[in-house]
Amino acid sequence: MDMSIPYERTGRTHQKARTRNALLAATRQLLAAGETPTVERTADRAGVSRTTAFRYFPNQRALVVATYPAIDERSLLGESPSEDPMDRFEVVADEFARQILDYEPELRAHLRLSLEPGARQPDQLPLRQGRGIGWIEDALSPLRGNIPAVKLRRLVLAMRATFGIEAMVWLTDIAGVSRQQAVDIMRSSARTLLQSAIAEAARPANASAASRIAPNRANGPSATKTRRA
Repeated sequence: MDMSIPYERTGRTHQKARTRNALLAATRQLLAAGETPTVERTADRAGVSRTTAFRYFPNQRALVVATYPAIDERSLLGESPSEDPMDRFEVVADEFARQILDYEPELRAHLRLSLEPGARQPDQLPLRQGRGIGWIEDALSPLRGNIPAVKLRRLVLAMRATFGIEAMVWLTDIAGVSRQQAVDIMRSSARTLLQSAIAEAARPANASAASRIAPNRANGPSATKTRRA
């Protein structure tokens, strides 16, 4: 088992933390300017020697991954969250949207890296491992038992498909809407999916059965007689 200690956690840790933060700040500046942040270019911008920079970030992938601070968050609900799934979704949507808007350049860079060969390996790009799915699952956890597990999982995935950097890129770059409009559309789509699922779960089982039978009655014997008449 590899028990090596990261370079910045040894020796003069405070000074190394400042150097690491300077490198990350320079990386974010490059991303915001639409430039590709290599370790060399980032070091030059931060005023740090390239040799030193490589001690903190051995490659571009490690550098870009480190720019997004929410990597370890397992829940967006905070303390004492509501038990109402719709209320919980709104809280998650607020924070999820804030992160997308605040870290859009970083998230776009992560998305680009995720499309490269080998990026599906868990140790290659730790951000692209379904944290958004986990946040939505957390929000919808009160629905467990009311909605079959398979349907609930499908709902979570459908909501995640409408809400995230992928949808943001399509809405802004292809559909041409503003970033705030994109967030509103994503939120509305995910909310509609959730409302529909909650309404379906609350509907009596015999009501859904009746709705399937009702159309067939129009084709029954009485309907045939009516048409002949």
